[in-house]
Amino acid sequence: MSVGSRLRLEGIEMPDLLAHVFIAYSVCRILSWRLSWLTNQYITLGMVGAFIPDLVKIKLVIPDWRVEQLLGVPFSWGSFTTGGGVLLSMLIGVVLLAATERRKGGIVLALGALTHLIADSLLRTPTGRTTQLLWPITQYTTPTPGLYLSTQPEPTIVTGGFAILVWGIHQYRVKHSKTES
Repeated sequence: MSVGSRLRLEGIEMPDLLAHVFIAYSVCRILSWRLSWLTNQYITLGMVGAFIPDLVKIKLVIPDWRVEQLLGVPFSWGSFTTGGGVLLSMLIGVVLLAATERRKGGIVLALGALTHLIADSLLRTPTGRTTQLLWPITQYTTPTPGLYLSTQPEPTIVTGGFAILVWGIHQYRVKHSKTES
């Protein structure tokens, strides 16, 4: 069994999901060096936000037709990959937060989702186009440079290495800020 096949679980591409978490962590951690309110809890929430565009993978467990049957209206998990679906999911997440945490929580959820959408806009796709980022306003899809496939482990290795580097720099900063005070 190859490494790539071990990282796949019922069609869920683990390298892709993990890379999104590494990117969100790195961006949030670097921003935390300038924004004192961006604590570990908010960084974790930003990492959760990176999963929002991949909520579509729920269809592997609960198919579209089952949700249609339950709700009695047409339904597709595919809408979660669009800009409107991500926004709606993010707003639901914000409503679930305590009222005092909604502004900051919404910012980091959006940041995590945005890092995911940006990374996905670089994917190599059969059509050469990204998802509908501006849906429901328009169904326009932007061209993608096609830098990598979501099944490739290399982006996960690179983003993981960068996340480790950012973590190491943060540990160094924390250690030296304590010795100076």
